[in-house]
Amino acid sequence: MLFERPWFKNWPEGVPKSIDYPRVPLSSLLEETAREFPDRDAIIFLGKKISYRELNRLVNKFATALYNMGIRKGDVVALYLPNMPQFVIAYYGALKIGAIVTGISPLFVERELEFQLSDSEAKAIVLLDALFPRFEKVWKKTKVEFVVVARLAEYMPSIKAFLGILLKKIPTAKISHRENVYFFKEVVEKASEQPPKIDINPEEDLAALQYTGGTTGLPKGAMLTHFNLVSNAISCSAWLRAKRGEDVSLSVLPLFHIYGMTVAMNFTIYAGGTIVLLPRFDVREVLKSIEKYKVTLFPGVPTIYALIVNHPEAKKYNLKSIKFCISGAAPLPLEVQKKFMEMTGAVLVEGYGLTEASPVTHCNPLDPTMKTVKIGSIGIPWPDTDAKIVDVETGKREMVVGEVGELIIKGPQIMKGYWKRIEETREVLRDGWLYTGDLGKMDEDGYFYIVDRKKDLIKYKGYSVYPRELEDILYQHPAVKLAAVIGKPDPVSGEIPKAFIVLKEGATATEEEIMKFVNERVAQYKAVREVEIRKELPLTMVGKVLKKVLREEEMRKAQSK
Repeated sequence: MLFERPWFKNWPEGVPKSIDYPRVPLSSLLEETAREFPDRDAIIFLGKKISYRELNRLVNKFATALYNMGIRKGDVVALYLPNMPQFVIAYYGALKIGAIVTGISPLFVERELEFQLSDSEAKAIVLLDALFPRFEKVWKKTKVEFVVVARLAEYMPSIKAFLGILLKKIPTAKISHRENVYFFKEVVEKASEQPPKIDINPEEDLAALQYTGGTTGLPKGAMLTHFNLVSNAISCSAWLRAKRGEDVSLSVLPLFHIYGMTVAMNFTIYAGGTIVLLPRFDVREVLKSIEKYKVTLFPGVPTIYALIVNHPEAKKYNLKSIKFCISGAAPLPLEVQKKFMEMTGAVLVEGYGLTEASPVTHCNPLDPTMKTVKIGSIGIPWPDTDAKIVDVETGKREMVVGEVGELIIKGPQIMKGYWKRIEETREVLRDGWLYTGDLGKMDEDGYFYIVDRKKDLIKYKGYSVYPRELEDILYQHPAVKLAAVIGKPDPVSGEIPKAFIVLKEGATATEEEIMKFVNERVAQYKAVREVEIRKELPLTMVGKVLKKVLREEEMRKAQSK
């Protein structure tokens, strides 16, 4: 139990400050829910419904299939899949026999794919058939022995699947039967429903090797145990005050990403909810799904909410079923938050997490009155989670209220370390605390605020300029749809703030107008010195702007002069 903390003054009613988490394998959460709600829809995928009884049966059969291939406890199974039922089945099936899952973005090209497969030492891969040609080019350079091919149409309604294939709207690839290449539905149909019982130590054995985005150097695999992921799923349920067997969660967040994995998949399965699974983000499909399935929970990222509130047809749909939305992965602009809540009647609050913490550590209280919600804050630490702000240089001196420093965190969700990276692990895990690399501050009520990433901080003539502050102002401009600010190298000033903008459909604005709008609202040293209007910005599959790409572009331009 934590000592008394300032955030306990505004602790949400009905949420325990400490939880007695069961020491169980992650796969047992599905088993328990299947016993309690066998006939409830676990997954709805493009209209196809899979009950918890059926999902648990498919997971058991896939676990047996993996074991029969030769996968054993501690082996790594890579999932190179978009959001589809086979991801959920393969994920829980692998965990059931003690294997470790590593999720890979379907957007990865050969170089990125080869790196993660090689670094994780994956022994098997489950992939979408359309991605097989890409994988085949790097297969021999990896330790992958077994390949399981999944097809998008396998768990779609039969009419949709038939028409999709006929009209060539479903991407496929012809793959012949060959040694060590298996087909998902075939191996599931042939396998026994009784997989071998494997002894798993939840606090020691790994469930996932979750790779960070590689924003600083090469990607690193965060070693997450069964207990890490179980505790975060249960904390999520407690924070949301989820009613078992009642909620419907829309999962447009990619399941290979830790945010989607925990908040969209593991939590929903633990709570006996229904996962409405979309293979990709399409605003119209999101709006249709919310209305059709009466979605109650909608975890997302600011970009998703921004695209919804700015969509010209959004008001045609009934979105009033949504109760709560947690926004993570990037700062939530105030204007987006206000407009989304006005449009839906839902409570949309900002939270915070990172891959190394399974991922969630903070969130605003889900308070319909909004009295304990602080706009611009990531909220307060979750149950059993401690946090503080320390000085950036030494990481030891605790900062006073309002002072900016590095956010560090301690709790049951914190990873064991980075896979095969002892030095990097020592840097971020010190005396039980995770050093996040995020600059933040805490107010007198114990609410935390992220000022920026340490690596995103702009140094203009010795002054510290925080891109987030400028981005928040940019989002207040009526013509701005998406915005990102980076530090552009400058021979005189060191760096200058440069803004990249995407305008709303039909909106007009000049770069000079936008620059003037921002610079009238900040001190002169924080002024945006350049604005570039683009048709789109580079985004991750989660919806974060890839500032790394923008910085690299500017570096190349500077070097070519």
